[in-house]
Amino acid sequence: QVQLVESGGGLVQPGGSLRLSCTAPGTVFSNEPMGWYRQGPENQRVLVAHSTLGANTNYGDSVKGRFIISRDNVENTVWLQMNNLRADDTAVYYCRAVIDGNVYWGQGTQVTVSS
Repeated sequence: QVQLVESGGGLVQPGGSLRLSCTAPGTVFSNEPMGWYRQGPENQRVLVAHSTLGANTNYGDSVKGRFIISRDNVENTVWLQMNNLRADDTAVYYCRAVIDGNVYWGQGTQVTVSS
């Protein structure tokens, strides 16, 4: 059973930065599709950033130029660097991985952007 564990959320002021981490203890990453999604007050889970096979990346329109997804397959970790945060980035952020054809989600980490 694959377990994804997120960390790094918290409260930050507008314009600030946070880095989220997602790791899967006991699981070896290679080039599995992995990504970050978020669920805000509208209660829809939407794409934030995705790292696909071959380490190609794509981003949601609202975060392009501000967020960066990166990964280290040796450390089995995926990060989301979030810069220039805005109030509308406030949401629960979830890590998602597709491993051996199965979709796994983390438990979520809260990010709140407020002054």
